[in-house]
Amino acid sequence: MARFCELTGKGPLVGNHVSHSNRKTKRRFLPNLQTKKFYIPELDRWVTLRVAASTIRTIDKIGIYKYLTDLEKKGLITIVEEND
Repeated sequence: MARFCELTGKGPLVGNHVSHSNRKTKRRFLPNLQTKKFYIPELDRWVTLRVAASTIRTIDKIGIYKYLTDLEKKGLITIVEEND
């Protein structure tokens, strides 16, 4: 499973460990990914997403449906509404 946020696309970055003697060795900075279930009342369904902690904070602030519609307007995702 790739280490990318499913909504924002945040992924690993590359940098250096810098020791006290200023020696540099390569390292990876991994995003803080969490698997979280979100309830979307407008669609009356649950979705499970693997998202970064910063994305969860944004969703808590503005709401999951508004966040998804904003991403859809930007053309990054498509929202599929299922009619039963």
